[in-house]
Amino acid sequence: MSVILVTGAKGQLGNELQLLATSYPQFSFYFTGIEELSITDEAAVLQEFEKWKPQFCINCAAYTAVDKAEENIEICRLINATAVGYLAAACQKHGTKLVHVSTDYVFDGNKNTAYTEDDKPNPQSAYGSTKLEGEELAMANNSDSLILRTSWVYSSFGNNFVKTMMRLMSERESINVVSDQIGSPTYAKDLAEAILLIIANCLKDPAGQLPTANWKSGIYHFSNEAEISWFDFATTIKEIIGNSCAVNPIPTTAYPTPAKRPMYSLMDKRKFVSTFNIQLKPWKDSLQACIALLQ
Repeated sequence: MSVILVTGAKGQLGNELQLLATSYPQFSFYFTGIEELSITDEAAVLQEFEKWKPQFCINCAAYTAVDKAEENIEICRLINATAVGYLAAACQKHGTKLVHVSTDYVFDGNKNTAYTEDDKPNPQSAYGSTKLEGEELAMANNSDSLILRTSWVYSSFGNNFVKTMMRLMSERESINVVSDQIGSPTYAKDLAEAILLIIANCLKDPAGQLPTANWKSGIYHFSNEAEISWFDFATTIKEIIGNSCAVNPIPTTAYPTPAKRPMYSLMDKRKFVSTFNIQLKPWKDSLQACIALLQ
């Protein structure tokens, strides 16, 4: 039975993977939070790999407090970059396949067409810079890594835009939401399903090949299908929950933040779809499914 080691198991993606695990009885999952495994401790990482000898490692751990990262760049770099290097090196040593989750914040947002995997990253924040460093360390320490860049992640777990909007709409008569930042949301459950499908398909062996002959390393973009603003996102949440709160569009300049956000971070997902033959779900369908759970 193939062992899958999951780091950051208590975050949005990690929790979704835990829910889906029972649907994949062919795998033995080992879910770790910081209590079980501190990925910033190189010796601890090597010890866990020696113990579990995983065939796959899904790294969901990240420092995602984008604004706080501007003042805490060292801890942010330790989690988003240095620790990724430790995991990748351990994967290289043990022949483990690494799936690492990255972000649209590696781009500067100055394009007006969707970013492809070949576009040059140019992060504008500490968070984006450290996530890019993590990508680079993953590939430097294990060139067989699979990196999935995603964006605007939400779920029924943790803190995220959807839950914040639902709360604010229940408390206030009106709210202001930025309307000139464009991208696409990602339901963490859809991302979790995609990752497990990639791994499951990797192990299919119709031609008597090696178990991981179908592994496709490299960098890929993943999100739900959409090209929307945060304002569009908020107004759709309002429509789904049937709330009367007024949602007002404002420019980014009216809502200054410590970290600079990319104005346009839509990502081109064609490489992902063509490589893995996994269709992306419409964003409104996924949003409705998540809100149904929250309600």
